[in-house]
Amino acid sequence: MAGIWLDVLDEIARTCREHGRGDLLQTVREKRAQLLDPTLRVLVLGEPNQGKSQLVNAIVNAPVCPVGDGRTTVLPTVVRHAAVATATVVQGPPSIPGRPGGGTATVERTELPLDQIAAGVAGTLRRAGGGPAYVEIGLPRALLGAGLVLVDTPGADEVAALGGAAPAAALNRADAVLLVSDSTRELSVAELNVLLHLARSHSNVLVVQTKTDLAPDWRAVAERNRKHLAEAGVPAALVCVSAALRLRAAAADDRGLNAESGFPVLIARLQRDLAGKADVLARASVSLVARTVVEQLAAPLRAELASQQAERETGPMSRLHAAQREADELRRCSTRWQNTLADEMADLLSDIEYDLRDRTREILRMVDDAFDTADPLVAWETFEEWLRQSLVEAAEANHEWLVQRCDFAARRVAGNFARYGYDVLPPWSMSVPEDLGGRLPGMERPSIDRFTAAQKVFTGMKGSYGGLLMFGLAMTLAGMPMINPVSIGAGALFGGKSIRDESRQLLRRRQATVKSAIQRHVDDVFVRMTKECRDVTRQVQRMLRDHFTALTEELQEAIVASLRTAKQAADTDAAARDQRQREIRLKMTRLAALYEQAQQLTGARPAPATLEPRA
Repeated sequence: MAGIWLDVLDEIARTCREHGRGDLLQTVREKRAQLLDPTLRVLVLGEPNQGKSQLVNAIVNAPVCPVGDGRTTVLPTVVRHAAVATATVVQGPPSIPGRPGGGTATVERTELPLDQIAAGVAGTLRRAGGGPAYVEIGLPRALLGAGLVLVDTPGADEVAALGGAAPAAALNRADAVLLVSDSTRELSVAELNVLLHLARSHSNVLVVQTKTDLAPDWRAVAERNRKHLAEAGVPAALVCVSAALRLRAAAADDRGLNAESGFPVLIARLQRDLAGKADVLARASVSLVARTVVEQLAAPLRAELASQQAERETGPMSRLHAAQREADELRRCSTRWQNTLADEMADLLSDIEYDLRDRTREILRMVDDAFDTADPLVAWETFEEWLRQSLVEAAEANHEWLVQRCDFAARRVAGNFARYGYDVLPPWSMSVPEDLGGRLPGMERPSIDRFTAAQKVFTGMKGSYGGLLMFGLAMTLAGMPMINPVSIGAGALFGGKSIRDESRQLLRRRQATVKSAIQRHVDDVFVRMTKECRDVTRQVQRMLRDHFTALTEELQEAIVASLRTAKQAADTDAAARDQRQREIRLKMTRLAALYEQAQQLTGARPAPATLEPRA
C-alpha cells in the first residue's frame, strides 16, 4: 500500500538532491522513516493547566502523568506499549556548537521506580550538564500495543515554544497533534496562531476541548470554537471530552458514563488514524511535505528570475541601450551645433555691419555739423587728422566687437557638447590687428576753390557797375550828371555786396565739396572694413566648423566602439541569461509536476498562481 506515496516521497528526495538542498533531503529521509514506522506518534500540546496530562491518563486509563496543584510537566512524557509497566529517564549528550547532537550510543537511560514518575516528569532527577531529556513510560495497554504512542509536552502558549518542547517529541516527528483547550473559555488568539502554525506543517491536527464536566455551556463554547476555526481557515476537527468522567467510568465500568465523556469518539479517531497511517495519513503527509519542499525549492528560483530581470535593467543590456541613446544624442548634437554655428555667424555679420554703419554715420553727422560753419581752407589740416583718428577708432571698436562676438559664437556652439564633460573650445588666438589704421585707405585733399584778389576785383567791378549805372540814370532825371558822388557811393556799396555774396557762395561750394569727398572716403572705409570683417567671419566659421567636426568624429568613434562592446556583452549576457532561464523554467515545471503528483495522492489540485514558474 505504500508504493504510490513512497515513490512520490523518493522522487521528492531525488529532487532535493538535484537542487543541492541537503537539509531538505535529511527532512524527507526522516519523514520517510517516520511514515514507514507502523506506530502512530501523537503529540499533545496546549497551554498550561488545560488538562493535557489528565487527557493522556484518561486515554490509557492509568495515572502515568502527574496532575494536580503544584505539579508541573517539565520534561516531555512518552507513553508507549510495554509488557510490564516501566519508567525511564532518557537523557542525550550536551549539545556542542558546530557539531550535531550525540547519537544513540551516547544516550543515557535511567530506570525509575513507578512511584518516582512525578519527580522524573518534574525534572528533579535530571543530571546536571546533560543534554535534552524526556521520560519514557511503558504500559501494557491494547491501544498502545496496536501502535499508539502518546507524547505529553510541557505547557507552551507561543508558536516558537512548540518547536523546542523536546528533541524526542519534536513537531516534525509527530504523526498527529492534539491541541488541548478546556471548556471554560473559547480558543485564545495564541491558540489560534499555534493551530495556524501546525496546519502548515502537519496534515493531522485535532483540537480537544477538555473539562466538559466543569462547564455547563461547553456545547456553546464548542460551537463558537468551531466557528473560530472556520474563520481562521484551520482545517482541524474539534472533539469535546471529559477526562474525569472517563476515569470514573473506567473505575465503575460504566459504558454510558464513558460515552458521555466523549472519549470513544477521540479513541475511534486515533484508531482510525493508526489504521490509516500507511495510506490516508501517509498520503496527506507526503502531500504536505511536497508543498513545503516545492515552496522552498521554488523560492530561490523565482528570486533568481527576479534578479535576472533586475540585472537586465542594470546589466549589459542597459549599457547597450545607454550606448544607443548616446549615439542618437550625438546625431542630434551634430545637427544642433551646425545650426547654432550657421545662425550665430549670420547674426554676427548682420550686427557687425550695422555697428560699423552706425559708427560711420555718426562720423558723417559730426562732419556735417562741423562744415556747416567751418571753412575747409582754414580747418582742413586739423579736421583731416580728426577724421583719420575717428575712422581708426571706429574700425578698432568694430573689430574688437567682432572678436568678442566670435568668441561668444564659439562658446555657444561648444555649449552643445557640455554633456560630454570636458573643454571643447578651440584654441583661440584672435585679436584686434595692431596695424588696423594702416589698412584704411588714405584720403586725398579735395580740390577747393579759393577767392583770389583778382576775382574779388572783378566781382566788385561787376557789382559796382550796376549800382553806378542804376543810380546815375536816376540822377540824370533830376538834372544831375550820371557820375556824381551819390552814384559813385552806390556803385561802391553794390560792389562790396557782390564780393560778399560771391565769397559766401564759394564757401558753401567748398563745404559741399568737402562733405561729398568725406562721404565718399567714409564709404570706401566702410566697404573695405566690411570686406575684412566678412573675410574674418568666414575664416572663423571654417575654423569652428573644422574643429567641431573633428570633435564630433572623435566622439562618434568612441561611442561606436562603446556600442560595439556593449552589443557584444549584451549578446553574451542575453545568451547566458536565456540559457539559465530555460533551466530555471524547466526546474519550475518539474517542481510543478512533482507538486501536482503529490497533491493527487489526496485528490487535491495545485494552485496555478503558486506553483507555475514565473517569467
